[in-house]
Amino acid sequence: MKKGQFDVAGDLARSWLPLPNPNGKSNSHVLFPWVNGLDITRRPSDTWIVDFGLDMPEDDASLFELPFAHVLAAVKPARDQVSNANERRKWWLHARPAPDLRSAVAGLPRFIATPRVAKHRLFVWIKPPVICDGQLVISARADDTTFGILHSRFHELWSLRLGTALEDRPRYTPSSTFETFPFPEGLTLTDTKGQPVAEGDLLFPPVTAEHLPAAVKIASAAQRLVTLRDNWLNPAEWVERVPEVAEGYPERIVAKPEHAAELKKRTLTNLYNARPAWLDNAHKALDKAVAEAYGWGDYDTDMSDDEVLRRLLALNVERSVAISKGDVAR
Repeated sequence: MKKGQFDVAGDLARSWLPLPNPNGKSNSHVLFPWVNGLDITRRPSDTWIVDFGLDMPEDDASLFELPFAHVLAAVKPARDQVSNANERRKWWLHARPAPDLRSAVAGLPRFIATPRVAKHRLFVWIKPPVICDGQLVISARADDTTFGILHSRFHELWSLRLGTALEDRPRYTPSSTFETFPFPEGLTLTDTKGQPVAEGDLLFPPVTAEHLPAAVKIASAAQRLVTLRDNWLNPAEWVERVPEVAEGYPERIVAKPEHAAELKKRTLTNLYNARPAWLDNAHKALDKAVAEAYGWGDYDTDMSDDEVLRRLLALNVERSVAISKGDVAR
């Protein structure tokens, strides 16, 4: 949580990236794309952010001339008025820079994000380097299998029942919706801890041979869902993919002028409001793969929400008892 106007428009940030500094370092050390919930549910806003990390001293931060000048003018006056002494003293730093998150995603080629509050429970991939708003919930996993389980009907129902709400929008609260969710046997977060394994263009977690077929099947269904969604959000005929002015950043997706108005309507919220047949079918295929991992051979799309939740709760209770007895790791 930044608590200040560290934001910079994308075009302005790009104009700063190639400029020299007295420390001999590029502004790419302190300028990053910024992602919040609306960037996921709507169209990306192309907002960047100045980020001096966890504890960069003021003297060192000032050597990044234009980013520091921006924060000095846009952030310091407001920070001088706050009651929190640490935020006043370290006005050039984000108020809560999330060291645990930074550590968890370090070295990952991508990670999973979902808006904390949204009409639909949507999961997306985010590729670093980016800075994520505090209203995003991040899962520090890079494999398609974990993504698929989280985006399945089973986790959605669990999160809706155990989460809270803001007005008419469900709130994803990790302590009650994520930490309590019973992943399929052999595919729990304890089982699958570690860097993902690649098979072709699929990424799945390191699992035992017994659970590998289920992991690969879920990964394949999840990747297909994401590919179809991305093709709808950004049709190749309507957009250009532009490399950033500095290496290492994700490429930009820019609307072709004649399709700019149409592209604005291509949002995940609008897509899930409409839920066309192809999207519904992709989710059903994913749900079937996850159901098979649970060992629910009798699962079909007509199974009631209450029955799904009954089975998940039974598994949750079984795991909780085993954990309390020390029979399994959490």
